[in-house]
Amino acid sequence: MKPIRTAVFPVAGLGTRFLPATKAMPKEMLPVIDKPLIQYAVEEAVAAGISTMVFITGRNKRAIEDHFDTIPELEAELVAKHKIELLRTVKNIIPPSVNCIYIRQPAPLGLGHAVLCAEPVVGKEPFAVLLADDLIDADVPVTKQLVDAALANGGSVLGVQDVDRQDTSKYGIVDTRDASGQTAQVFNMVEKPAPEDAPSTLAVVGRYVLEGEIFDHLRTLGKGAGGEIQLTDGIAALMQAKRKVFAHRYDGKRYDCGSKTGLFEATVALGKKYHGFEVK
Repeated sequence: MKPIRTAVFPVAGLGTRFLPATKAMPKEMLPVIDKPLIQYAVEEAVAAGISTMVFITGRNKRAIEDHFDTIPELEAELVAKHKIELLRTVKNIIPPSVNCIYIRQPAPLGLGHAVLCAEPVVGKEPFAVLLADDLIDADVPVTKQLVDAALANGGSVLGVQDVDRQDTSKYGIVDTRDASGQTAQVFNMVEKPAPEDAPSTLAVVGRYVLEGEIFDHLRTLGKGAGGEIQLTDGIAALMQAKRKVFAHRYDGKRYDCGSKTGLFEATVALGKKYHGFEVK
């Protein structure tokens, strides 16, 4: 597999679970301590050696573009007030070598369609997909773990974790036929199966490294679950085309920040771990 240089961030969702906070603000800009969710995801991609960030946006997402852009007036104000540490923080949100590209998803047609919107930039190269809702705290960034696994095994890699069987209906579930290794080949994938129908309890979370061939399959897919173009269906089509797909049990702690509970848990945990906060 070729080196992975591009990451795709589907950020066009409406974030209805956080209304009214997300009425005018993207859910990806919700903060955990002092950084928005999308910045944690971008920092993870940068730490994996990725230099091109592709954001698949929708209406009311301009704040994401502004966040990763320079704001000369703010920087001048910080210089005038001698707030040098804050100035460094603002100027170093992303390294100068990182390129940000923004593509509008014309309609909310599903995660698979959002990823397909990145094809003009990605082409046939392998690429990563990160869902900012999933904030994963790890010593080795999870995207770096997946990139290493993809290069070692020569195929697409899905970040997975074990879940309670009663929760399989919330996730895409994979069948690896091998529960022993950290990385194993996927032979089947089922979107949100009932507990009694789930082939395993290995759930796909919001981290992927995918071969560029997936675009060919996403382009021809019909609508799947929920009347949307599902990324899991595209991955299943990759496997049917005899392309190898692997599941990697990542090392790290995931917080589902697409929920209020998960966002609160992440704020408390990261506040304690990295900022010395205490909750009384």
